[in-house]
Amino acid sequence: MKPRSVWKTRYFVDTEFTSFEDHQLISVAIVSEDGREFYAERTDFDLNACSDFVRAVVVPQLGQMPGRAMRLEQLRAELREWLRAVPGRPKPVLSYDYTGDLELVEALLGGGLPAGWRHENISAKLDQARLAAYVAEHGGEHHALYDARANAHAFR
Repeated sequence: MKPRSVWKTRYFVDTEFTSFEDHQLISVAIVSEDGREFYAERTDFDLNACSDFVRAVVVPQLGQMPGRAMRLEQLRAELREWLRAVPGRPKPVLSYDYTGDLELVEALLGGGLPAGWRHENISAKLDQARLAAYVAEHGGEHHALYDARANAHAFR
């Protein structure tokens, strides 16, 4: 993908989490317009806090990316390092389709995004037909990395 703007580059984020009641991070992915990707899974989330849906759909998809499962503190450190390495020009924009994704990332980082980052809810800017077509072709729905890639594909 090429950046759509000389003024900003979008970074599409998606997370998976235990339940809407508990909301513990399980995994996080960020996919940029220019091809960079970050993905990591927690090994220390509370499986007992997972909803039935998460246990049936999300948890079985974990472990597909070798070397990307880690404890929370390592995940935090790796995400901070990855975000800091992103060039400040064009301006980076963290794009999410669910406010909970942004909240989980900010909590993981221990506050807001690094200096220079912006964020935007893009749920109304996703082409649902393109999203469905991407999922039908590539699968992986409810896996943070595949969902972030699908959002990048469906953004209009």
